[in-house]
Amino acid sequence: MSTEYILETQELTREFKGFVAVDKVNLKVKRGSIHALIGPNGAGKTTMFNLLTKFLPVTSGKIFYKGKDITSHKAAEVARTGMVRSFQISAVFPHLTVLENVRIGLQRKLGTSFHFWKPESSL
Repeated sequence: MSTEYILETQELTREFKGFVAVDKVNLKVKRGSIHALIGPNGAGKTTMFNLLTKFLPVTSGKIFYKGKDITSHKAAEVARTGMVRSFQISAVFPHLTVLENVRIGLQRKLGTSFHFWKPESSL
């Protein structure tokens, strides 16, 4: 693994019950460069991103980030190293504030409840 590359995969593979979604992908991303992953629906683009950010486990192969093997890391560990992803579609409630939307996301994740309090406007 060269330090010239910030992200590298070696023979990265992901299978789903016999279906190979990502097949022995070798990828090298240089520091400071911009790359795109393109292809038709069903080509494995989302699966590839889910493997890189550890939302899915790797069937075989290796992932290196900043020169370190992160293949066996959990998603939260990878995020703490600085590699995160954003999702194409965000389910938000347009009538709520940003803070209220975040609270709803936390409520679902933590299984807690939040009470919204809005001060009366002073007229």
